[in-house]
Amino acid sequence: MEIFRVFVLFILTALAEIIGCYLPYLWLKQGYSAWLLIPAAISLALFAWLLTLHPHAAGRVYAAYGGVYVSVALIWLWAVDGIRPSLTDWLGVTVVLTGMLIIMLGPKQI
Repeated sequence: MEIFRVFVLFILTALAEIIGCYLPYLWLKQGYSAWLLIPAAISLALFAWLLTLHPHAAGRVYAAYGGVYVSVALIWLWAVDGIRPSLTDWLGVTVVLTGMLIIMLGPKQI
């Protein structure tokens, strides 16, 4: 059950990071209002806080989180940008998620 909780936490963390970076992108590249920087800053603060909730050593969390981040970013590409990921995108996600699982499920040194 803890693995499921950590995975959901990774997804929420990735969404907070992506939103926190996407909103300034909209301002800088798409001409949206600079007011988007306020929710962007809040989202990035939420991202940092969510990282502190993970139960393992920070370096291990960041390494495993990277795999989930890549996955969520591709889903974002599809859902928000309207670009369907390619077969090689999905293959890459499979590789990084496999790496994430190896990190999360492997033996831990304290």
